Amino acid sequence: MQVDAVLVFFWVWLAGAAGKMVQSRGHKLETYKQSRLRRDTRMEGGGGHKSGSPIYKRSPDLTKSPMTKSEQLLRIDDHDFTMRPAFGGPPIPVGVDVQVESLDTISEVDMDFTMTLYLRHYWKDERLSFPSSNNQSMTFDSRLVKKIWVPDMFFVHSKRSFIHDTTTDNVMLRVYPDGNVLYSLRVTVTAMCNMDLSRFPLDTQTCSLEIESYAYTDDDLMLYWKKGNESLNTDDRISLSQFLIQKFHTTTKLAFYSSTGWYNRLYIHFTLRRHIFFFLLQTYFPATLMVMLSWVSFWIDRRAVPARVPLGITTVLTMSTIITGVNASMPRVSYIKAVDIYLWVSFVFVFLSVIEYAAVNYLSTVQERKERKLRERLPCTCGIGNPDEMMIDPQITGYGSMDVNTTGNYGMPENGGRQDQILAQVALNDPQIASRVKPSRGYVNIWIDTHAIDKYSRVVFPGAYILFNIIYWSIYS
Repeated sequence: MQVDAVLVFFWVWLAGAAGKMVQSRGHKLETYKQSRLRRDTRMEGGGGHKSGSPIYKRSPDLTKSPMTKSEQLLRIDDHDFTMRPAFGGPPIPVGVDVQVESLDTISEVDMDFTMTLYLRHYWKDERLSFPSSNNQSMTFDSRLVKKIWVPDMFFVHSKRSFIHDTTTDNVMLRVYPDGNVLYSLRVTVTAMCNMDLSRFPLDTQTCSLEIESYAYTDDDLMLYWKKGNESLNTDDRISLSQFLIQKFHTTTKLAFYSSTGWYNRLYIHFTLRRHIFFFLLQTYFPATLMVMLSWVSFWIDRRAVPARVPLGITTVLTMSTIITGVNASMPRVSYIKAVDIYLWVSFVFVFLSVIEYAAVNYLSTVQERKERKLRERLPCTCGIGNPDEMMIDPQITGYGSMDVNTTGNYGMPENGGRQDQILAQVALNDPQIASRVKPSRGYVNIWIDTHAIDKYSRVVFPGAYILFNIIYWSIYS
């Protein structure tokens, strides 16, 4: 019984202690809720506060909308920078200057050029003015450029262009206390260049890089060169392998688009003169040597067919290879270039040297055929075949004063034409033979000195080619 009484007392005491703990915890929770409610009421400016009491605001989340001190100084969030400065008023003047860093490539095949330059813009935006005691400017990178208004320049007739981004975007923004802005970026652009290759490779080309605003007409934006021609600066170390840079200059014009209106356009013109020495070594000298090589056949005996024919064919094929190689590296233009004139005229000279030997060979064949027919019509050729009888009887031969040295080699003529001349004169001086031979112009002019064609060609071909070179280089140089 005592044990049961002790257990009952212990459970009653334990239950009372648990009830006090629950009551104490509930009181604490109620106190926390009341204190939080009072704090929220103060922050919202509840009616429990006296008039004139300060109103508390919740602090912004800096992780979601960060703003640097410089942006707070420029009041970036206080203005709408999607609109141009002085919107609704006169056009905003934007000055431009350019420093050309390099001319990378000039391509005749693609009709374009590649240029790397520093493009700088100058304008005034009063929305970016800020107080400054020392009148010093603030410089920013590309991160601020995306938050303010900048001119929307683009390159007209450009094929490819990009802003350099190594190691970061090559963009600089400098803001002055009075609101003047300098915006600079480093750009590489590949643009069209309509070249006239009618005088290639003795030509001079003028290419242009055109800069224009894409969206703003001349009513909203006035684009101009900041310092005239002095706005364009070039690096003295700029050089090209095929061209000599003669000059750079700038101009300004208005461009009209039927759908949008008039726009200010800036031009960068540069004049290039091509170096000729490379083409002299690769094109002109080889072509001239091939023409001169074709003349060697004029000094080779006409009977040496295996020597003269391969020489002519080799020079013709070599000239064809030179012409093909030059045209392979050039655009397919519809007009004749200066190098085409020189190469094709040289090709014609080489071809004519082959035709010259063909003419010599043909005339020689015709001459031999006529001589053969003449011998067949002669009543007796025994006296003609013996040179001694011709010297003894001058009435028959008509060569009373002929020398033994002259006729001693009659059977094997040295010049290929001595025997032909003797046969023709014998046939015409003998009245008995002449009465039996039908008078015709063919027999009167039967002797043709085929060597005379080679002799004349040795003078005519070089003289004509030299005259052509004088006229060519006087016109195109």
